[in-house]
Amino acid sequence: MTSRERMAVAMGHGVPDRVPVMCQLALGHYFLRTGVSPIEIWHDTPAFGDVLLALQRRYGFDGLLINLPGRDPDWRGHIERIEDVGADQHVVWENGLVTICPPDDNPHVYQSDRATRLFPGFEEIDPARLYYVEPHDIAGLSYPTRWGFGSRKAARPDFFPPWQYDTIRYVRARAPDVSVHAEVWSPFSQLMDLLDYGNALMALLDDPGKVSACLDALADGTIELMRGQARAGADAILISSAFAGAGFVSCEHYRQFVLPCERKIIAGFKEACPDVPVYTHTCGAIGDRLELLQATGTDGIDTLDPPPLGDVELADAKQRVGHRLFIKGNMDPVNTLLAGTPDDVMEDARRRIEAGKPGGGYILSTACSVSPATPPENILQLRAAVDRYGRREVYP
Repeated sequence: MTSRERMAVAMGHGVPDRVPVMCQLALGHYFLRTGVSPIEIWHDTPAFGDVLLALQRRYGFDGLLINLPGRDPDWRGHIERIEDVGADQHVVWENGLVTICPPDDNPHVYQSDRATRLFPGFEEIDPARLYYVEPHDIAGLSYPTRWGFGSRKAARPDFFPPWQYDTIRYVRARAPDVSVHAEVWSPFSQLMDLLDYGNALMALLDDPGKVSACLDALADGTIELMRGQARAGADAILISSAFAGAGFVSCEHYRQFVLPCERKIIAGFKEACPDVPVYTHTCGAIGDRLELLQATGTDGIDTLDPPPLGDVELADAKQRVGHRLFIKGNMDPVNTLLAGTPDDVMEDARRRIEAGKPGGGYILSTACSVSPATPPENILQLRAAVDRYGRREVYP
């Protein structure tokens, strides 16, 4: 099987020739391990596409996740200057914004005069003006949405810019046998980022009706984005619903706010793209809401943080929802992959494979992103583990 075929079989609940392996790498890992400038990786579509492909090949992954939108090809023309400030680089733009680019972490966009990011108040938000919020836009988060350094407010029917899907197209053309996954932010995560987390959580209590109206509006834009990603060549769509675990919201609030909007976006996407898998990334303690995740209509769950990062035991998750959902993850990215030895990683991977592979539907992966400083020799153990323990002939 090719990597693309192997992943498709696993996501379809079949038994592939071996357990697939695919991890999401933190952007800082690309910065540290490729020799390409963080400024280029963050701002340039071909640069980002090339490092995605380079590390997918280096680590033997069967798939890769495109977790940044395509970029305006004329981005360099908006730079006023680049400054070195300690270990960081600051990109000063012609409109006065500053992007701070650390060598090992996500860049962030700030107002130059106040050195802070500004968030709208909940009272300023009009649900009718919401469609999709992109926290990783090149010019930072905006309300109402503007793309890049243009002055035009994004509006339907051409809400998304022409370059939005360029990274998917770029990678798809260069990796025809690799499973290419795209990412959208769930409506709940979009609202959390738009308002800043504390303000958003307070809004759940202060005005739940308006929160629900905002989430419903954001679901419409999310559906359009997902459909566009599939048309551009994505083999699967990941819904990043990171802030919907027990550390942020209760099961009651999950049922009230998260479940309806995620059910809507999955159903709306599946109307147009019934054969493209959708899976959901939720961080932290989610052992009390696996069945709620299943109720959204998702095809799979990503992360499943084990103790001590979370509370999910893979064998338990497999028994509870594995008959309906494919499972990707459950390896501890901190205590095992970052801090462990190659032997530690191999042994932990063996245990995950043995718990996850019966009946198919399991993809070996870390529970969340591989951290920037993770030793490459540890990451390489994942591919070695599936080659040793995950082949079809040793499936139960």
